[in-house]
Amino acid sequence: DENGFKCHTMSESHQRQLLLFADNSDSYLDQFSLEFKDEYVGLLKRRFNGRRVNANHAYQEYISDRDHVHMNSTQWETLTEFVKWLGREGIVKADETEKGWFVTYIDRDPEAIARAERKNKMVATDEEKQEKFLLEQIARAKSNTTDAGPSASTVLQRDEDSEEKVVFAMPKTISAKKPEPVVKSNAFKVNDEKVSKVSHKTKNVNGKKRSAIEELMAENEAGKKRKRKKDSWLAKNIVVKIVSKELGKDFYKAKGVVEDIFDTYGAKVKVIKTGKRVKLDQSHLETVIPQVGRKILILNGAYDGSQATLDTLNVDKFTVDVTICSGVCKGRAVADIPYEDVSKLYSND
Repeated sequence: DENGFKCHTMSESHQRQLLLFADNSDSYLDQFSLEFKDEYVGLLKRRFNGRRVNANHAYQEYISDRDHVHMNSTQWETLTEFVKWLGREGIVKADETEKGWFVTYIDRDPEAIARAERKNKMVATDEEKQEKFLLEQIARAKSNTTDAGPSASTVLQRDEDSEEKVVFAMPKTISAKKPEPVVKSNAFKVNDEKVSKVSHKTKNVNGKKRSAIEELMAENEAGKKRKRKKDSWLAKNIVVKIVSKELGKDFYKAKGVVEDIFDTYGAKVKVIKTGKRVKLDQSHLETVIPQVGRKILILNGAYDGSQATLDTLNVDKFTVDVTICSGVCKGRAVADIPYEDVSKLYSND
């Protein structure tokens, strides 16, 4: 209550702390400001993993910890001032909207940048391939035009000694054609013709004929390849590698098995060697590629959730070739699946 607060401010220990703070106030402010900044930015990195989030929403999660550093003990008076400072320092991307300030954490970790660069090398969209093909065609057409040389215009000349005459002939009158009789079509016959066209066998690239069922299967396969990937790739009972240095030597680069998943992007991981358990965000984890012949789980793409056997490692392309060993697609061979879309299945062997 008010009387208790008054007694606290008048106590000898409180007065001694005020004197210590007055002697070196800048040092205390810098220390508390650094702790506040590190904990807030760490929350953005772990909890939201580079996603755009309301700054006040993230701050409310931060102060839910009873041992947090209060903002009134830092160099920033308001959250808006703190967010603007983070944006100027390049730590986050800050933008103001009608609903307040939003921040997006910028991950400058060398390992994360390297993973993004490897992924960008593997991604080549259909639009990029089409654009490259068109540019090659244009360049080839220009080179052919240059080799042939520019075409020169010529003047029409007539020999004076020639006795040829110019004759103008009027067109003959066109007789009115009789209207052709309208042939009545049979609706059932037309439908049969349409059905026969659909069910007619077509030729593929190799020149062999394939049926309408094979056409549908090929179209379904192409639709699977165009399936959009999801943000979360975590799954239970897969082996992962911890890549966060903040957890210390006991966990850094250690391999573990995912026992449980929470909040879509969080996982409870059990270290295989020590048996220790830790909760981590998927940004601190990495998939594990086993030896050829071992079982894996496909985590993303057209065959998400399917178990498969690893056939080939394509080191140059950072991809693998697998054979599905479960579900309706059992026995199907799938090529060029990115490393980050598969992981080793855990077994007690």
